[in-house]
Amino acid sequence: MAYLFPVEGVHPGFGDNCFIAPNATIVGDVQMGDDCSVWFNAVIRGDVNSIRIGNKVNIQDGAVIHCTFQKTKTHIGNNVSIGHNAIVHGCVIENNVLIGMGAIVMDNCMIGTNSIIAAGAVVLENTRVEPGSIYAGVPAKKVKDISQELINGEINRIAENYLRYSKWFADIEK
Repeated sequence: MAYLFPVEGVHPGFGDNCFIAPNATIVGDVQMGDDCSVWFNAVIRGDVNSIRIGNKVNIQDGAVIHCTFQKTKTHIGNNVSIGHNAIVHGCVIENNVLIGMGAIVMDNCMIGTNSIIAAGAVVLENTRVEPGSIYAGVPAKKVKDISQELINGEINRIAENYLRYSKWFADIEK
């Protein structure tokens, strides 16, 4: 059974058709839309500020979603994939975004629609990622504009795959 805890009387909330892995941890002021998945050992801590997650978002194994006390909230749009062991902290991620494995997105960042943050990238505090672009490196910098093939072949493909994978686990008790 997943670890779901209230913080100061505020409970996490979930939309329809969400898969939460048995060892995922979700606490406090977290609201999640429909068709989302939170995978094994992922942590979503809405203990110090709010976290809002749209529809068809997958938060993969070992990822951490958090924010900063009385300073930054985290907002994740629709059709977003957060890769294995990524850290998303006190930022805004718009729609149709892929955050690569092991990437770090810091406070007050804005990740524009149809963007990819490459695996292992570190997006420094206050960075504005242009819509339709790929950012990579440490610190992350724009490396190119994203093609329609990458939007369909990576962003949408991964989101659709994780929707399929979550159905494999539909019988696991939450």
